[in-house]
Amino acid sequence: MDTILHPDVMDGGTSAQLRGDPITGDRYWSPAFMEAEWDHMWTRIWHIGAREAELEEPGDFVVHRFRHEAVVLVRQEDGSIRAFYNVCRHRGNRLVVSEAGSVPAFTCAYHGWRWGLDGVLQAAQDPENFAKGNPCGKLRLKEVPCATWGGFVWYSMDPDAKPLLDYLDPLPALLANREMEKMVRVVWRKVEVETNWKFASDNFNESYHLPTVHPQMVQMIDEDYKATIFEMYPSGHNRMIELGQPSMRAEHPNEVEPIWEMMLRAWDLDPADFKGRSRDGRQALQQRKREVGASRGHTYLEKLSDAELTDYFHHTLFPNITITGTPVDGSVHIFRTEPHISDPNKCTFEYWGLVPRIEGVESVNTVCGPRPLREAELEHLVYGRDDVGDFIDQDLSVAVQQQKGLRSRGYDDAYLSEQEARVRRFHEVLNDYLEGRR
Repeated sequence: MDTILHPDVMDGGTSAQLRGDPITGDRYWSPAFMEAEWDHMWTRIWHIGAREAELEEPGDFVVHRFRHEAVVLVRQEDGSIRAFYNVCRHRGNRLVVSEAGSVPAFTCAYHGWRWGLDGVLQAAQDPENFAKGNPCGKLRLKEVPCATWGGFVWYSMDPDAKPLLDYLDPLPALLANREMEKMVRVVWRKVEVETNWKFASDNFNESYHLPTVHPQMVQMIDEDYKATIFEMYPSGHNRMIELGQPSMRAEHPNEVEPIWEMMLRAWDLDPADFKGRSRDGRQALQQRKREVGASRGHTYLEKLSDAELTDYFHHTLFPNITITGTPVDGSVHIFRTEPHISDPNKCTFEYWGLVPRIEGVESVNTVCGPRPLREAELEHLVYGRDDVGDFIDQDLSVAVQQQKGLRSRGYDDAYLSEQEARVRRFHEVLNDYLEGRR
């Protein structure tokens, strides 16, 4: 398998290099632990604030709300993007109340102070009546570090944050072939769910749950740990690579079952040719995509490695983002959880479906159904009330019940298999932040 390795990559399939920090239940429901995460971790990492596509023209802005803070990201006249705390420096009024829009300047609704797109105060009522002199042209909104990668706009509440690409290392190199900055987000779902935000970080750092929670996936994903690559990086991020072929745990692993049949037919491969040897379809798919991909408008395939044409690359970005590169029309799944403003037993779970532009294609099939090939609008859903999507519902159904169990006296620490080592690694990195080691 052709992969890019970090020089200090660690084997993520063993706990040998871990300290063994316990994963206690209070991490998921304690208000005190929630506040420690805010003070020592959330205010020091990089967050995704917006899609670059949402900020096309000067004055276009997006507000990202995170717990009790809000940051406004705005396109500048010179084409750059800057980020500011969404608060007027006069008396602390929230400067922008809408989620997004376009303005020539930001005007506070309380006393009419007007701030330029660059954060500089342009106008104030009675500017001569200030003991320190006219504040216009001198006072600025409080700015936060801001940078772009992967088609997204990122910001950090840490004024001394390390550069974004250093923070993300080695993900930009690992995902370079995908050219995410050229993709279109065709699905954007935000789900309110009654569980702690860490459930997703735990869940996506292992594939041990797939046969039980996602039984349909064994038809086209080989989730057997013996065939999976598990990696851990010094930055705290992880990667898992699963082969795109039927699992030996499937009911009929050597036969072409419905999902695998669909994937073969999508590239005009006859499933009958793989009777009794379904797993040979992986290499056949790689070869077929090389032969006809460009002629079908799938020019993005030329940048992908053979493994990326068929396999599943799961990148878990500490602390709360998962980026999965898939072989299905080159799509990328991105998942993000964020904590509730005050309740550690609640969070929001977001799913973004990104696809490359394909010549002549105006709509695409996604895990949430057909979607037009254009930037999606936000769908705000509530788990238990709304249909949140096939595999998303499967994960959330377990998460809600787990949150209840983690409060029980019957749970004191996770009893993990070696293939789940990255789950404990995630908590050890979190502990490093909370205890000042990062």
